[in-house]
Amino acid sequence: MKFAAIDIGSNGARMQISSVLHDGGVSRFKKVEYVRFPLRLGHDVFTQGRITEQSEDRMMKLMLAYQLLMELHEVDDFMACSTSAMREAENGYEVRDRIVNRTGIHIQIIDGQREAELVNNVVVKSLGEGQYIHIDVGGGSTELNLYKDRVKTFAKSFKLGSVRLLEGKESKNSWQKIKEWINQHVDYSQPIQAVGTGGNINKLFDLSSKLTESSTSLEEIERMKEYISQFSLEERINKLQLNPDRADVIVPAGDIYTSAMKWAGAEIIHVPDVGLKDGMLQLLYDRACRKKKA
Repeated sequence: MKFAAIDIGSNGARMQISSVLHDGGVSRFKKVEYVRFPLRLGHDVFTQGRITEQSEDRMMKLMLAYQLLMELHEVDDFMACSTSAMREAENGYEVRDRIVNRTGIHIQIIDGQREAELVNNVVVKSLGEGQYIHIDVGGGSTELNLYKDRVKTFAKSFKLGSVRLLEGKESKNSWQKIKEWINQHVDYSQPIQAVGTGGNINKLFDLSSKLTESSTSLEEIERMKEYISQFSLEERINKLQLNPDRADVIVPAGDIYTSAMKWAGAEIIHVPDVGLKDGMLQLLYDRACRKKKA
């Protein structure tokens, strides 16, 4: 089987096509195609309240390209989701309807709770016993989830994200709201570790010194964030070789991760390199398995 997941965020849009491999009764996904494009819908929506004609045109072209790639790979099923930028755009549903009419790709405009559910379905597999705070920072929103012994106990979505911060359009008192929510729900009598998902924490982790293959320290993430902040945007692109749409948002995103960790009292962060697209692929696979059994 082969599945495709399309994730349209506030900063970039990405599609991953994966095949399902079976080994001794264990199923896993193998990535066969991955395409990411910096649409930056959040720039339009957080400043103008709508998706501009230019952005819609680029989005249409990208969806046509994705549709052709899915045809070439002969995928069995696909799923497309968009998050905070498109759900806040006054013309988000109109743009979605025009895209499905031309490309056949129906985009589900999901809320923060649904986004968190899809990501959590794959994140939970990387957790151990004890207390964890899962921090998922996107371009337009941040999702926080608390776990105890792999069971989610509390969850909340906040209108604070890397692109929103870059544009100076974060909601009023958003930092304070996150701090208060963490203080209210974290059990400070028990140790806690963090789990980070999102493109910016993946890049910060790649550049950092590691404690294990998939974890590093708060101190190391802060050190790398401060190191990057010393460079101009041009230097981040040319010297550090960051993509232009990553170079300007990585420090604001890093501020969210490190602040949440400090408020929760987490000194260690695990970065399992999974996200919304992985949650969609898992859902597509589970749905296909149910159909087979039926």
